[in-house]
Amino acid sequence: MPINGICGDKRPLPPFPAADRVYRVDHGARMTHPPPTATTPPSWHSGRMVTASRGDGMRRANLALVLRTVHREGPRSRAALTEATGLNRSTIADLVGELVGDGLVVERAPDPVGRVGRPSPTVAPDPRVVAIGVNPEVDALDIGAFALDGAVVARERLPQTALLTPERTAEIVGERVGAWRRGLLRGLRPVGVGVAVPGPVRAADGLVRTAPHLEWTDAAIGALVTDATGLPARVGNDAALGALAEYLFGAARGAHDVVYLNGGASGIGGAVIVGGTPLGGAGGYAGEFGQNRPGIVDAADRRALDGVLEDEVSRARLLAALRLDAVDDSVLAEALASTDDPEAHAETARQRRILATALANAANVLNPAVIVLGGFLATLAALDLDGLDTAVRSQTMPACAEDLRLRVAELGQNRLLVGAAEAVFEAELFPTP
Repeated sequence: MPINGICGDKRPLPPFPAADRVYRVDHGARMTHPPPTATTPPSWHSGRMVTASRGDGMRRANLALVLRTVHREGPRSRAALTEATGLNRSTIADLVGELVGDGLVVERAPDPVGRVGRPSPTVAPDPRVVAIGVNPEVDALDIGAFALDGAVVARERLPQTALLTPERTAEIVGERVGAWRRGLLRGLRPVGVGVAVPGPVRAADGLVRTAPHLEWTDAAIGALVTDATGLPARVGNDAALGALAEYLFGAARGAHDVVYLNGGASGIGGAVIVGGTPLGGAGGYAGEFGQNRPGIVDAADRRALDGVLEDEVSRARLLAALRLDAVDDSVLAEALASTDDPEAHAETARQRRILATALANAANVLNPAVIVLGGFLATLAALDLDGLDTAVRSQTMPACAEDLRLRVAELGQNRLLVGAAEAVFEAELFPTP
């Protein structure tokens, strides 16, 4: 089942979650789970929601609605679910019972404090259900396991000295998932693997058309990952998945018209959400802001003859100015904030000037409510967010600037992995007829 804007589905994204529903990191070696009950164990299976093959289409849609609600908005009482979904109490009780039996939600006693009358049980996502998120890049492979209740169960960054091939990527993912199943994921239930790729992904089938910095062309990475892990795989453009994560849980929460730009080791990608619906384009390739020719006012700012935005606003150029090798975004941010090197300051200012023009162009064309910057673009912006905002507004039509907000991604280095995990949850647990 295609996911919103990742593999071609044009359905509007679901309503944004409450402000407290962001992915949280579990700093312990293992996530703590509720003890098994004395009831019959749920009918866990190889991946797809058991109920997806039972009953009529309306029932499947209602099951998906309830599960999606508690996943994205947090635990809710049955009474609150009745109000949120518009379904009656008996229907909610029936649906929750089926989801409990399928091992997708748990029910627990409510907090009695401040309550009058008989309290309604609280329905929460089963934290033993997890999805794997993967992001291959030119310098590292990031991989994480994310629980249905929002916890980060495991995360690793695996530096690479050679470009990852699709085959090697799948091999590493298979090795890490296998090791986690014997350790961190023991007793948990992985339902799939999501792969966030730095390049255009065909909406119809998840084929990576090109990831130029990885030197991938027409790569069927999803099939390779499935073969390596035995789990269903979903593949999407990294920026599209980052936009999904920030829309649902991060800096774009509550907005329905969003431009997202992601800056990584491979360059700059982007995604657009219009009226709550991802803008995928005819093939699913919309949002490649990094391939636009930038408007450079001062010729002295140009570094690449006839270069595109990602040639001028570049992580590699920042690292070179700082005299750093491959580092993650947190180290880059610390280095930029602490440096007193005039060359580094000049390069930072140059890139911010060019970025401001690119963002103003996006604002003029798309009139978003929010522009979110992720990766090294967030690092550049955070050095002086107000200053960048002023520079963007000075080049934006006044009408388009009125309600515009410029924000940095809130999910940090987890944003792409969270988006990849969401693609799995949407496809495997929330299918609609």
